[in-house]
This record gives sequence, C-alpha cells and structure tokens, in this order.
Amino acid sequence: MTTTSTHPLTSTPEDRALKAKHAALWASGDYPAVADEVVGTLGGILVETVDVQPGQRVLDVAAGTGTSAVPAARRGATVTATDLTPELLDVGRAAVTDDDLPLTWQTADAEALPFEDAAFDVVLSCIGVMFAPHHQQAADELVRVCRPGGSIGVLSWTPEGFIGQLFATMKPYAPPPPPGASPAPLWGRADHVRELLGDRVEDLVARQQTLRVDRFASGAEFRDYMKRNYGPTIAVYRFLAPDPAKVEALDADLAALGDRFLQGGAMDWEYLLVTARRT
Repeated sequence: MTTTSTHPLTSTPEDRALKAKHAALWASGDYPAVADEVVGTLGGILVETVDVQPGQRVLDVAAGTGTSAVPAARRGATVTATDLTPELLDVGRAAVTDDDLPLTWQTADAEALPFEDAAFDVVLSCIGVMFAPHHQQAADELVRVCRPGGSIGVLSWTPEGFIGQLFATMKPYAPPPPPGASPAPLWGRADHVRELLGDRVEDLVARQQTLRVDRFASGAEFRDYMKRNYGPTIAVYRFLAPDPAKVEALDADLAALGDRFLQGGAMDWEYLLVTARRT
C-alpha cells in the first residue's frame, strides 16, 4: 500500500533544500501572532463549512498552529495536524488546554504526506497548502490520503484579494522563485483548484468570501506589523537589506497597499473556500 508520495521531486537535494528554506521562512518572525490576532477565525469557518463530525478521522495539512485542527478536535473528531515547520506545531500544542482532545501534532511535508492511501475521512487545509511550491503534487496528496466518499476542504487567499495583492506588491522586490514553483494565490482561483483535483472529486463547491480585519489603523501600521511577524514579508526585506533605496520603495508600496484597502477603519481580505467529495 502506498504510504507516501512517490513523486521524484520530494527526493532530490534541491527539493529538500527548498523545503528547509520554507520551514525556516515560516519559523521567522511571529506567525503565531498573525494566526492569533488576525486570521485565526478562518480555521473555524473551514471546519464549520465542511461540517466535521464526531468520530471522523481528520487531517489538517499545513496546519500551522492548528486553527482548523483544534476546532475540528473540539467537535469530537480524531485529528492529526501536520506542518513543515515544527516550531508552529509546538506553539499550537502548547496553547491547547483541553488535555483530552483527540489531537496529534506531526511534522510533515504537504507534498509527501507520511500516511496511507484513504487514511482520513476529512482532509483540510486553511491558508496552508497554498504555500506548497508544487501545486499539483500537493493536490495529489490531499486526494490520495482522503477515503472515497470523504471530504476535502481548502481555504486560500485569492490573487485579487488583499493578501494576493500583498504578494503581487512584493514580487518585483523578491528573489526569483525556484524552478517549477507556482504562485501561492493561484489556489484562490476556483478553475485552478478544479484543474488540480480533476475528476477525482465531485460535488465541488467554491465560495468566495471575505475576512473582516480591523486590526490596523493605517497602511503603515499594517506594513510594520507584517515586517515584524510575517515570514514571507520578512524574507523579502532580508533580501533587500543591502539596497536601502529598494527598502524605502517597498516601504512606500506596502503602506499604499494597506491604505488602498482600508475603508472605515477595516479591511476585507478575500479568500476562496473550496469543498469537494472524493470519488
């Protein structure tokens, strides 16, 4: 029985180096603060939309600090939370005060999950699997570990929404992506997700929704928060550090982006929530 991805990319030195870089990126700054203070409610929205039931075997892929895994376990499901970055799992594990929750934390690569075929009734990922560099490989793994008739739920930022535009704003300042890597916000396009999952799923429903964020009073405040806490933004600024003029230009662009989206003291961050059933 297949227990892990057999894709050759997962076994190359280049891919191992890339994954180590990704893990370090999400360990930099303070992503747990972002999850707790800004985006944490999305996990519960995903769990509620999929309608996780007591007794189900649930896998949360690229779980971070467990914003989907914890509410799923509190519904009575038996949950495994996986992430490439063990530091995030450590934060999630330490924050759980329900000692009897049926919840396991495990370091794992979304593109090479260490589980048997059809091992789970529900497979979830909330703004997580979208950051795996090889989209088809990651989608194949989501499908592989879900049992026939089981549910798949993925929540991702859209390209046109605020976080998609954050990445678009940073792109001219960032180093070129590694060969074969796809832009993360493509997971926020329903046609892209349909193509990734193909005829291996049915009853696919794509919902475009927004997260209301009232944490920031100005674009500059948003920019400074992300510079301190958000790994991808930190990585771009580190890359630009030898060039103060580019740092200044990115500072201005990110503040302008935040101001453009601020309306009445709040921002709407658009995301796509996709649910489907494994055929």
